[in-house]
Amino acid sequence: MTVSNEEKKAVWDAYRARKPIRVPLRWNANPRVILLNPELNPEGYSFEAYFTDPRVTLAVQARFQEYCAAVLSTACDAPSGLPEAWSFYADCQNVYDGCYFGARLVFEDGQTPGACPTLGIEDVDAFLERDFSRPLENPWLKKHLAFAESLEAAAKSFSHLGRRGAVSPVSLGFDGPVTAAAMLFGTDFFCLLGLDPTKAARVIEKITRGAILRTRALAELTAPWKKAPWGWLADDSIQLVSAQMYEELVLPAHELWYSSTSDTTPGSKQRGMHLCGDATRHFKTIRDKLGVVSFDTGFPVNHGTLRRSLGPEVEISGGPRAGLLQAGTPGECAEAARDILRSGVMEGGRFILQEGNNLPPRTPIANLQAVYGVCREYGVYGTPA
Repeated sequence: MTVSNEEKKAVWDAYRARKPIRVPLRWNANPRVILLNPELNPEGYSFEAYFTDPRVTLAVQARFQEYCAAVLSTACDAPSGLPEAWSFYADCQNVYDGCYFGARLVFEDGQTPGACPTLGIEDVDAFLERDFSRPLENPWLKKHLAFAESLEAAAKSFSHLGRRGAVSPVSLGFDGPVTAAAMLFGTDFFCLLGLDPTKAARVIEKITRGAILRTRALAELTAPWKKAPWGWLADDSIQLVSAQMYEELVLPAHELWYSSTSDTTPGSKQRGMHLCGDATRHFKTIRDKLGVVSFDTGFPVNHGTLRRSLGPEVEISGGPRAGLLQAGTPGECAEAARDILRSGVMEGGRFILQEGNNLPPRTPIANLQAVYGVCREYGVYGTPA
């Protein structure tokens, strides 16, 4: 059954007004679903070409937006219909923190780009002496900004389906200091956490301060610096540290990031965080100490247990694991979604159904439509589940 854009908008409007009528469903995806799917990428564009050839970047991103509007919209609460204009950007996937601080960019067939560690535990002291106070002079960022300029030039003559587009200014978030340290040092960083936690904390703080300066410098390329009204951060690799290590060594850097880049405090309850992996043991501490009230989750997550731990006021986004959506049957995907919706996670009306986490290439649309059907049946508020 086709769901109108008006009905989808009503679902989101009600959710945001804290008067939900149904659990909203979204699919988080990026252009890798085009690049790593031969049916959608018949030219065989590689990620390396996507990172270095502006014509490839524009073609892939326009095709991705077309796919979202024409295909994914049939299985979620995103509006259908092509945009009036395409939106382009200089993509760097998830390698930007690693490459900015010194990791090596690697391309492998059939994979998204990676940041390969270049430092070991013996290099920690030298890293702590490095100067990141002039972000726009950073070699990786200079190259990235230059590519953005080449995108702008190429976009002036590019069109797809009769539509033109514009390139957004370069803006990088922060995937977290522990994740960045893991990209730089590999497993040696976690050895450092055990052998010399004080020095490890210095690495974490240095990376965080460097990311703060980078954020400000990029923002000031187009407008005066201004803190955001909402705080946002990710740090998937905290799943690899203990609860005590997180609170003592990492949490202070997370607070430094939030307070430096957003006009928020732990008491303002205006902060969110993305955490993939088995990190839910940290969530209550993050809620209580940092004031995070919105968690974007991955896998594995017990959604009902997490709701009971965090309470009804905290927003949780999550859903069936990405691998199941890609390789399972429509029935298996529907069953997983049904179990999640019946787990108690809907209590309080602060749940968004999605993949856990980021839609993989070659995911059958039938699997996503099966989840959407379950959401529309079992995600309704005010009726028995």
